[in-house]
Amino acid sequence: MPTYILLIKWTEEGIKTVQDAPNRVERAHSMWKSAGGALKDFYFTFGRYDMIAIAEAPSDEAAAKLALKNGTYGMARVETLKAFPEAEGLEIIKGLP
Repeated sequence: MPTYILLIKWTEEGIKTVQDAPNRVERAHSMWKSAGGALKDFYFTFGRYDMIAIAEAPSDEAAAKLALKNGTYGMARVETLKAFPEAEGLEIIKGLP
């Protein structure tokens, strides 16, 4: 199953209502599960991003739908990166001409 790294920043509205974060994280777990994936790891962080998550989805299309749906809540901005496991990444590189 494809893996995605989510780099997350609070919006102004999201930080104003930060006390609701536990409910939002639970909703995110439910959303990924209902799409046939999983929110594997979730971290609150210091620095450029406020949170980082690692998730799996059945396809890029499913991950894109989740990203769009999450955006409708307006609590956070998410940058989504597709991640390749080491072996898969090395196979891609080995296939270069």
